[in-house]
Amino acid sequence: MPFSRRRMLQLGSVGFGGLALSALLADEARAETLATKEEGPLAARTPHFAPRAKRVIFLFMKGGPSHVDTFDPKPMLDRDDGKPLPFDKPRVTFAQTGNLMKSPWKFKQRGESGLPVSELFPHVAECADDLCVINSLHGTNPAHGGAALKLHTGSDTFVRPSMGSWVSYGLGTENQNLPSFITICPTLAHGGVNNWSSAFLPAPHQGTPIGNASIPSKQAVVHHIQNGRLSRAEQRLQLDLLAEMNQTRPPSPIEQQLEGRIASFELAFRMQTSMPEIQDLSRESDVVQSLYGLDDPITADFGRQCLMARRFAERGVRFIQVTHSDTKVQWDQHGSLVEGHTKNAKEVDKPIAGLLKDLKARGLLDDTLVLWGGEFGRTPTIQGATKGKEGRDHNPEGFTMWLAGGGVKGGMRYGETDEYGYYAVRDKVHIHDLHATMLHLLGLEHTKLTYRHNGRDFRLTDVHGRVVEDIMV
Repeated sequence: MPFSRRRMLQLGSVGFGGLALSALLADEARAETLATKEEGPLAARTPHFAPRAKRVIFLFMKGGPSHVDTFDPKPMLDRDDGKPLPFDKPRVTFAQTGNLMKSPWKFKQRGESGLPVSELFPHVAECADDLCVINSLHGTNPAHGGAALKLHTGSDTFVRPSMGSWVSYGLGTENQNLPSFITICPTLAHGGVNNWSSAFLPAPHQGTPIGNASIPSKQAVVHHIQNGRLSRAEQRLQLDLLAEMNQTRPPSPIEQQLEGRIASFELAFRMQTSMPEIQDLSRESDVVQSLYGLDDPITADFGRQCLMARRFAERGVRFIQVTHSDTKVQWDQHGSLVEGHTKNAKEVDKPIAGLLKDLKARGLLDDTLVLWGGEFGRTPTIQGATKGKEGRDHNPEGFTMWLAGGGVKGGMRYGETDEYGYYAVRDKVHIHDLHATMLHLLGLEHTKLTYRHNGRDFRLTDVHGRVVEDIMV
């Protein structure tokens, strides 16, 4: 009688092989089994309640854009330029700063809503009536690494599953030929893979990276997407044999987790056809490519990422992250604010507006939640004394992120920072609140989306989180 590999581990060497396997998978076995063997580990799951959004596109501006120079105008900052801050700075800061510094850019009310947008973003300003700008975000960490992990995972001190992994775990995928969580050109710094890791969640929910921030998006591919040794027919025979070997006896809870891992081989096989087709942007018309800025060398790199994001979204990927970063940490202007933010905004402004307009034209914006922002904002106080090279320091005390589509109100501002833009003071929204709200829009109750690990139930929002219902339609 033939034995499965697991049966062999259980019987051979007095069962020590099976014992080792049990130990390795014990935590996963104690957790809720997400799907049956027939459905696969990424099978679509029913949300807790009717969702407003089906998927998320997260536009991550690595380094921390300055809110007082983009979407949070401060007339008092203009008036008191060069004067000392009239109240205490935080007890913990990243670096020393001086007096107040006004924004070098003008703001203008845009759209029917009159939403104020900086002249840094003329194209995004055309979509003002679709934006829900939260001016009162705040976090807990003034350093890039901790703040990036907090934004992505809800924790700046422990390795925890990323928000994309939690969304995948809660909803699965709408397309069994693609991963449920994809991250395009992610940064390898400040937390690196931990920012898209599934941590203790089942491995299929980890983000699938396409390239990284150190290479042009045109060269970004999924590693090992093609098999240079075996034909597709030969690979199919291998997978069929593997499936047959793993069906020789009824599955145990531990074996169900192993079945999930084996199912990932099937996904990788199917991706060999689906992934290259999605990344072939030549299938898009010249009009669409121009909309995203692919015809301009300044915007082409980020535009390609945004266009790929739309193509993944329309094919059922649940969570797509697009990262704007490079070896200089992109938006991290401790000095040369005017030069740096001008360059960065030019690279992303047209592609982001193109993405919003394209999603809207295709009817996808209604059920796609677009999230824009960085790991923190920047101080209204000056850093650096060289004339023309002034910058701003990190500021997690009060900053801005915006959402669009996916069930949020457009053309609105929510919350406020103080009159100079240092601290969130009204309708404050913590990172945990942002996560709770995102999950709510996807039909997931953040207190119920849990996973048992090491004897404790974990969730994205830990023991915190408030759903910001005022921003929802």
